[in-house]
Amino acid sequence: MFKDITPLLADGDALRRVIHALAEPHREGKARADVVVGIEARGFILAAPVAVELGVGFVPVRKVGKLPAAAVSVAVLRKRGCGSHPVWPCGEFTHTG
Repeated sequence: MFKDITPLLADGDALRRVIHALAEPHREGKARADVVVGIEARGFILAAPVAVELGVGFVPVRKVGKLPAAAVSVAVLRKRGCGSHPVWPCGEFTHTG
């Protein structure tokens, strides 16, 4: 189901609160994020500022052939089955804390 997020994007205070709320559970402990992964358009819009809020990197996930550099393929679970997406290789995705 498509949800229009443009009203959220137009409201700076609401957007800031959403970004903070998305980041908060991943600041420390077992859920601490090493990177934030965003899938396509809306994922890019929301995941990149979450990564900035957490002080970690951002990894874009796009359709095949859309990333400008070499990509690796990762398996994903979708609503209608499994598939794969190319991901920009940015190093290890292991939790170190």
